[in-house]
Order: sequence, then C-alpha cells, then structure tokens
Amino acid sequence: MRTDQHAFDPVHLVRDVSARATVAVGLAGIGLIHLLDSIGKYSETRYLFWMYVALIVGSLATAGGVLFSRARIWFVAAGVLAASAVIGFVLSRTTGLPSASDDIGNWTEPLGLASLFVEGAVLAVSAAAYVVLPTRATATRKLRAVVLAEAA
Repeated sequence: MRTDQHAFDPVHLVRDVSARATVAVGLAGIGLIHLLDSIGKYSETRYLFWMYVALIVGSLATAGGVLFSRARIWFVAAGVLAASAVIGFVLSRTTGLPSASDDIGNWTEPLGLASLFVEGAVLAVSAAAYVVLPTRATATRKLRAVVLAEAA
C-alpha cells in the first residue's frame, strides 16, 4: 500500500470511527450522570442546577460535533468539557462551592465516582484522538495526491 493512501487504510478508518463513537458515548454518559444528579440540585443550590444544565447541553452539542464533523477541534472541546466537570467535582469535595459545602470530603458518592470514570475516559480518548488522527488538511492533501496519481 502506498503511503499517500494512509488516510484511506481501513485500520485508520476504524480508529477514527471508534474514537469518535467512544467520545460521543462518553459525553452522553456525562450528560446522563449530571441529569440524574440535577434533580436534587434545583431545590438545594439553584446555580449548580443551571451549571449542570449547561454541562448537559454542552455534552450533547459536543457529541454531535464529534460525530458529524471531521474537525479535530471537537476532541479539544470534549476534553475541555470533561476536564471542567472533573475540576468542579474536585472543588466541591475539597474547598466546597459557594452555598454548597455539604459535599466536602464526600469522595465515595456513587454518581460522583461514575462521573470521574467517564470524564477521565473522555479526556484520555479525546487527547489520544487529537494526537493520532490526521488533521483535515492532511487528509485533504492525501486525497488530492491519490486522485492526481490515479488521473496520471
């Protein structure tokens, strides 16, 4: 196989599709976990409820971008979104958040642990996909080279 066909190799296609599917499912998981936890937040700490809603909407929008766009920037968005949720969790367990200090030291809450697992997975896969998958410009350049080589 010629090196200019690298982007069209089935192994690379499978890698691309599986990375995008894994990140999208992970983002949906982040949204679901925060949806389940948001029920009590509305009456306890209203601003946290709205932050959860923003995270849920952001997760779904980013999952759509990861699935339906070839741009690698969506992997960055997914990683940033997951990292922001991890930071929020750590802050709520260490220093506490304004008007929400009940969770300080509560590191073993099941939804919190599930959230950390999913967010860590999204962060890891997004970072790996951003590094490994070719840029759109590289893929376009390789496609152009293949088309020109076959036309000649």
